Amino acid sequence: MLRSHVRTLCLAVGVLAPVLTLGVLTTALVQPASAQQDPNLREQINAGTVRIVSGDVDGTSFRVAADMATVLSDGTDMRILPVIGKGSVQNLTDILYLQGVDLAIVQVDVLDYLKDNKLFRGLDRRVHYITKLFNEELHLLVRDDIKSIQDLQGKTVSFGLPGSGAFVTASKVFETLGVQPEPVSGDLAMALEKVKSGEIAGMVYVGGKPARLFRDVEADSGLHFLPVPFTPELLETYMPSRLSNKDYPTLVGSEGDINTVTVGSAMIAFNWKPDTERYRNLSRFVETFFNKFDEFKKPPRHGKWTEVSLTSRIPGWTRFGAAEEWLRKNGAGGKMFTENEVESAFRKFLEQEATVTEDQTDILFEKFLLLLERQSG
Repeated sequence: MLRSHVRTLCLAVGVLAPVLTLGVLTTALVQPASAQQDPNLREQINAGTVRIVSGDVDGTSFRVAADMATVLSDGTDMRILPVIGKGSVQNLTDILYLQGVDLAIVQVDVLDYLKDNKLFRGLDRRVHYITKLFNEELHLLVRDDIKSIQDLQGKTVSFGLPGSGAFVTASKVFETLGVQPEPVSGDLAMALEKVKSGEIAGMVYVGGKPARLFRDVEADSGLHFLPVPFTPELLETYMPSRLSNKDYPTLVGSEGDINTVTVGSAMIAFNWKPDTERYRNLSRFVETFFNKFDEFKKPPRHGKWTEVSLTSRIPGWTRFGAAEEWLRKNGAGGKMFTENEVESAFRKFLEQEATVTEDQTDILFEKFLLLLERQSG
């Protein structure tokens, strides 16, 4: 009997020993490292950590932020933490007021909208941009019975989440084109299901093509992308683009591309004073990001990185001091075309024509590509 108890005790100790050992190890691991070896570790970790608020998990900006986390985080001096945001307006609000947020990806038309409407006092002094990023295409997905944008007059259309860049862009585009749908708001996945079921007539999504949101839409879904007409008034604010069969094999036929417009995005930072720790932290980020920028243009990084030119400027806005200094020291840019010059060239072209017809879109698009090539050269 005694031997049996001893055997049971030995078995119990044998089973518990790894657990006890693991518990000791776990306790040691979760104890603050600063208490064990380096009293300055907390400060060091925070000094090298940059939080960037982006967009929806299916959106281009979040995938771009994830690329930055992969390329720039080295485990010692730099760590990038992507944060899922709730649209450009909220992202900008977070930069201004939310503790711990260092950077935000924001649509340029939203920046201009907020400044023009004075929704944040002194906005152009309080935030600066590090670089202009990629362009995002406006996707207008509708049921097959909707043949033109005028058919959406009075119809229910999802504009995306309240405060999102898509909501601002959709409002501005429809207003410029003189069409008044009945806007509703909501998350993207739910909006897509409502378009499929016929509960709403269409939805607006702003994101880099090809968007993962539409990846699983089948060819016989009864949905299609609606062309956005290139009017002179619309092209005063937005650049032209196209959605192709290559981008969306199930939604765009092989017979022709779908005209749409693009929305520029930018990486925004709070305008910290140069003698602050937050400014020095962002300066380290700028140095690392700019020095490693070529790595973003290689697979498997998002294809939109190939559109980014670090020297591109955003009219009416100031570049973050450390970014401007890096470009100056490295002689980046040389002779470059500003976006004002690009816009001026478009306006001169449009002044020669009363309207931009379907036959003229190819000419307009070729001019656009030529100007972009010069801009990044």
